[in-house]
Amino acid sequence: MTPPRSELLRLLTAYDPLEPDEQRYRRQMLDAAAVTVDPFDRGEYVPGHFTASAFIIHPDGDRVLLIHHGKIGIWVQPGGHVDPGDPGLIEAAMREVAEETGVADLTPIGDGLFDIDIHEYPESPEQSRHLHFDLRFGFVAGSGVLAATEEVKDCRWVRLDELESLGVGRSVTRPVSRLLGYL
Repeated sequence: MTPPRSELLRLLTAYDPLEPDEQRYRRQMLDAAAVTVDPFDRGEYVPGHFTASAFIIHPDGDRVLLIHHGKIGIWVQPGGHVDPGDPGLIEAAMREVAEETGVADLTPIGDGLFDIDIHEYPESPEQSRHLHFDLRFGFVAGSGVLAATEEVKDCRWVRLDELESLGVGRSVTRPVSRLLGYL
């Protein structure tokens, strides 16, 4: 069974975004969470479904972990769909990190959401174009050792000044800038 809608609503209600983009996302996410039959159903394409991802600081505090997404070919944070066996949303994000990068030793930053985002997932032969309502958690890694898996093309620790050369968009640069500013 997927995490309960009550956890989703609790996290979104407790999150107090400062930036206008995130304030708008929060309103849209609360609306979607209230009307969708199963907000985590990956087959829900109208308008979309909730996902969980992670922004992870290297133990040295100067880099973040990014993956080169296998299906859409861009550099983003690790994360993905919430699975029926996930006991909670932060656990879903942690599972995705381990599956994609091999990093399993994570210490949460805070006890709630670190960031939120709504982005469009492109159409493919398997699915329609849809929205991902992304719930983002912050972590510090216990180790810098990576092991890219078959789910991703590559994974690496990236400095803030390297983001532009990787073609990383505002959806990633905004939280990375905030995260690296915390240490």
